[in-house]
Amino acid sequence: MIRYSDMSEYELKTEIGGLKEKARKAEQLGMINEFAVLERKIAMAKAYLLNPEDYKPGETYGIEGDPGEKFVIHYMNGVFAWGHRESTADNEEALPISMLEKTDHAGK
Repeated sequence: MIRYSDMSEYELKTEIGGLKEKARKAEQLGMINEFAVLERKIAMAKAYLLNPEDYKPGETYGIEGDPGEKFVIHYMNGVFAWGHRESTADNEEALPISMLEKTDHAGK
């Protein structure tokens, strides 16, 4: 199996399309755990289509799928933004940059 970091843009988009189809089927069949795993794989593949340099430490972003929650970036590591949610400032976590949404507070 080829790693997302080694795939071309075309290969990533093809992979995302296939994963979306599998996720749709899993959701229709009520396979909640399988659906969640596929959604995470889609987020990971999408992250490799973005430029990590567009995401800056100290800036605040929304989180896809978690309306109202904000994420503050501490530092970047590849396509992962390490930081904390404003609601749980004590817990550092990493999110693929594809899950981050620019907000009015992003400072851009």
